[in-house]
Amino acid sequence: MALYGSSRDVSFFHVINNELLHNIIEQNIGYYQISLDETSVNIYGEAEGGTKMYYPPVLIICLIDRGDYEGNYDNQIGPDFTRNFSFRFLRKDLIAQNVIPQIGDVILWNNDYYEINLVNENQTIVGKVPEYNYNGTYLEDFGTSFSIIVNAHYISPESLGITQSR
Repeated sequence: MALYGSSRDVSFFHVINNELLHNIIEQNIGYYQISLDETSVNIYGEAEGGTKMYYPPVLIICLIDRGDYEGNYDNQIGPDFTRNFSFRFLRKDLIAQNVIPQIGDVILWNNDYYEINLVNENQTIVGKVPEYNYNGTYLEDFGTSFSIIVNAHYISPESLGITQSR
């Protein structure tokens, strides 16, 4: 029988992390999900003309790990830069906002847009997830999938087709 990671322990972790993210750090982002129904695709499943349609943004609190700017001076037009980010969400916050992160979704932070290129959901409490309890005996009240981490890269608003109004 498991000794640690009960639903009481999980609840304590959620209270501490909610207070930390929502009351102390308070980093908000705008999250744009791709609207697959409204996006027209070609025979390869790619958006025609690179034009994707997005649902209106949802405001979500997260922890942001900022990467450094990296310059690219090899192209003929002029200097270009990239910047990689890691956005860390509490799974409960995403469920409350009805958001399921997917590759290709867009995050707005600090007037810059970042396209998600990797989604990780591998942070569990005590290594257990009740949904994957194969022996079905006593682990339904132990552990949980706790957070979702997405990696994203800078993308220009022009390439997204998103224009800002004054």
